[in-house]
Amino acid sequence: MIRVIVVDDHQVVRKGIIAYLQTDEEIDVIGEASSGNDGAELILKEKPDVVLMDLMMEDGTGVDATKRILKSDPSIKIIILTSYYDDEQVFPAIEAGAFSYLLKTSSATDILAAIKKAAMGENVIEPKVAGKMLSSFRTEEKKLHDDLTEREREVLLCIGNGMTNQEISEKLYIGIKTVKTHVSNILSKLEVQDRTQAAVYVHKQQLMKE
Repeated sequence: MIRVIVVDDHQVVRKGIIAYLQTDEEIDVIGEASSGNDGAELILKEKPDVVLMDLMMEDGTGVDATKRILKSDPSIKIIILTSYYDDEQVFPAIEAGAFSYLLKTSSATDILAAIKKAAMGENVIEPKVAGKMLSSFRTEEKKLHDDLTEREREVLLCIGNGMTNQEISEKLYIGIKTVKTHVSNILSKLEVQDRTQAAVYVHKQQLMKE
């Protein structure tokens, strides 16, 4: 049996979910709560296998409850079940340790399936939410120097080698004014204040090895 607790401040939603779950012989709903704080206390006391957790509740949010629960018992699988999938809700919940993330538009069978998968260690992320996460990861993976032109990268490596504008001009066969323009663009794109910081950036990102 999979022991489940449902936490949601909307009574109709909570009761409806529980009623459906109780029709499955593999599920044992051992408790319910209408707020994050009450839910956290109940969960830490009863130690369920899986929790269905709403996000936005008046007395303690789902994120706060998730943090509190997992800090005490990381083995509990918490499935966020909410109407929200904007960045301000999704990422804090995932960062708090939520195991799965579903929207309330999910079908009852999908919710049941997610519970069973969670019990087996398999997480489920709503496609809309997964898309946001993937987009965010791609943004984070992009480096500031990725926006540099090929010539700007060459100038940056010269800066990393401690070369002066005159030396860069002679090495790359470009005018001093052009070098200064490239340097100005590089500082702006790397969000640094001066050449020294640009040189530090080169070595931190190990660009000399590329």
